[in-house]
Amino acid sequence: MQNFPKLLSSQIAFDIARMILDGFDKHYRLFRQSSLAARRHFERMTWKLAQSEARERIAFYDRRVQECVQNLEDEYDEADLTDNVWREIKLHYIGLLIDHRQPELAETFFNSVCCNILHRTYFHNDFIFVRPAVSTEYIEPLDGTPAYRVYYPARDGLVYTLRRMVTNFQLACEFADLDRDVAQVEARLRKVLGDAPLEANYQIQALSNLFYRNKGAYIVGKIINGNRDYPFVIPVLHTRKGDLVLDAVLSDVNLITLLFSFTRAYFMVDMEVPSAYVQFVRSMLPNKPRSEIYTILGLHKQGKALFYRDFLHHLRHSSDSFQAAPGIRGLVMVVFSLPSFPYVFKAIKDSFPPPKETTRALVKEKYLLVKYHDRVGRMADTLEYSNVAFPRSRFSEELLAELKQVAPSIVEEDKDQIIIRHLYIERRMTPLNIWLTEAEAAGDQEAMEHGVREYGNAIKDLVAANIFPGDMLYKNFGVTRQGRVVFYDYDEIEYISDCNFRTIPQPRNEEDEMAAEPWYHVGKNDVFPEQFSVFLLGNPKVKEYFMKHHADLLTADYWHQRKLRIVDGQVEDVFPYPQEIRFSYQAPNPAININQSAKAA
Repeated sequence: MQNFPKLLSSQIAFDIARMILDGFDKHYRLFRQSSLAARRHFERMTWKLAQSEARERIAFYDRRVQECVQNLEDEYDEADLTDNVWREIKLHYIGLLIDHRQPELAETFFNSVCCNILHRTYFHNDFIFVRPAVSTEYIEPLDGTPAYRVYYPARDGLVYTLRRMVTNFQLACEFADLDRDVAQVEARLRKVLGDAPLEANYQIQALSNLFYRNKGAYIVGKIINGNRDYPFVIPVLHTRKGDLVLDAVLSDVNLITLLFSFTRAYFMVDMEVPSAYVQFVRSMLPNKPRSEIYTILGLHKQGKALFYRDFLHHLRHSSDSFQAAPGIRGLVMVVFSLPSFPYVFKAIKDSFPPPKETTRALVKEKYLLVKYHDRVGRMADTLEYSNVAFPRSRFSEELLAELKQVAPSIVEEDKDQIIIRHLYIERRMTPLNIWLTEAEAAGDQEAMEHGVREYGNAIKDLVAANIFPGDMLYKNFGVTRQGRVVFYDYDEIEYISDCNFRTIPQPRNEEDEMAAEPWYHVGKNDVFPEQFSVFLLGNPKVKEYFMKHHADLLTADYWHQRKLRIVDGQVEDVFPYPQEIRFSYQAPNPAININQSAKAA
């Protein structure tokens, strides 16, 4: 920072700083308006509009950044924007962030604008916020609404306290039977507390605004008793008649973690001080990185910024080398990883051998589709970056040679760095084909059955979200640390509503039956589910478990009926928690042949 001027003397620098902050403020104002609209959609049960609003909100950030970049380029000559001016722009910007309610987001917006204008040689802390400059601790909201409310059950009684907590959200809908629901919530929470004596600080804290996603609203809070915190989430749903019910209590940290998973759509929640919400959620889930919490709250650009800072920190404090990711090599992506870092890096190849018929632009379009779509806990979110610099010394000669061979257009060597111009980063998972092979080698039939059952559950959840995976090979699915199967290869996905599910016609004669190629017409989007068995069920044990739990996936009728529901405008229920913890759950009759157990969607 020695090169900074002693006095801030540039009016241009101040005006540009003000313009960038105005651009961010406009973005966040629209972001909050969209989040507030989620409440209205929930109250009115306008699910399609809610989905549309959620998709539209994702695009807000890039639009405002490009708008700001365009304004700067239109109003200022490049010759006037010297290095000293750019340094002053940042210093003026820091001054404007004093008492700002979203300073960390505003810093990231500043970076996004500058990185669209400046060369990457300027990407250091003199010019952009490589490190944060303004603290997010103890920011108080201007509107007077605290980030969370505090209730005291020891004073008012737990039942009254819970009822007050629920009614404080003032939803414009009636509950079917709030007394019944509160009694059920109380019973669950008392089990969570167990026999622990009530301490002087016994209290309930609940975030002041509901978290909306799909067809649910969620109360997020925790009980504090002595030195113990007991996190909980209470889903609020509509009945078929349109009134409200408290559907369950999520008190297991693993279940709450899944609710905030990277495989889920972003929450819609109104936050004047987002850092306060992130801090509260992190107090419930201390092992969850702040980057992932920002992302799941819909602030995915902030999530990207924090992730990249964490990545740079990890590089400085590790010494292992990047290597090709384990598993079968893909035809579209080259995938590599750093063994000490729980993510994989994916770059699109320059060309694709048969039978792939796609382009780089189409692959990027598919990944963008997943970003905007409801991932229903079954598709991994991806972080997309441009011009990522890696230390040359951390790449093996073999990996670098492979990258230069299959993706030369996006790989550049610059002195001691490797620059990859376009990159996706995903959470690392165990490929399902490796999981099944290792389970079989270990003789672990329970693990094999779990993997196959979860694979079918993943496909059915994707169907409910109007997604056809396209390439359904096991290598394109991964197993998370929680044992859930997640899809992560998107270059062939299609909407279920765009597919034509057919049964293979009966052969007309012996020549038809013996023909190497189909004797019937096959359209571009025709799918023949009965053919799935050819490439999915070669292993006898896998076939046994698949037929036990998911034989219906091999019938065109299954897919066609679900397509009809989607085309009819029905929004399926895919619950982000196990069916059996719901208050309304009825255990299946053991006399009935159930194809699959109750699942955590």
